[in-house]
Amino acid sequence: MNADERDICNYLKAWPGQFVYGRDIARRASGKWRYREDPEWAAPVLASLVEQKILESDSTGHYCLRVKKEQQKKWTSPQIKQILEKSSKDFSETFDLDDPEDVEGA
Repeated sequence: MNADERDICNYLKAWPGQFVYGRDIARRASGKWRYREDPEWAAPVLASLVEQKILESDSTGHYCLRVKKEQQKKWTSPQIKQILEKSSKDFSETFDLDDPEDVEGA
């Protein structure tokens, strides 16, 4: 991954799960002077990142970092994980509050 790709990925990490317009990425990922010199500098880099399946794109020219399923679910701490695993309770019926499909009545 080269410096331009890293700049774009680092910028998009600030917007997890949200699509950002390609022109805004070009303007803010590497600085305003780079954008003033060449406003289209990010277009080939974004296309390359989409081909590498690091980014997702939609038909309107917006881009988003792909989120892996294992990255979405994390324990708050290893100690809590150990405590819950040692208990005899079943936590398989829990749900994620961020997912509106899991909440009843939504």
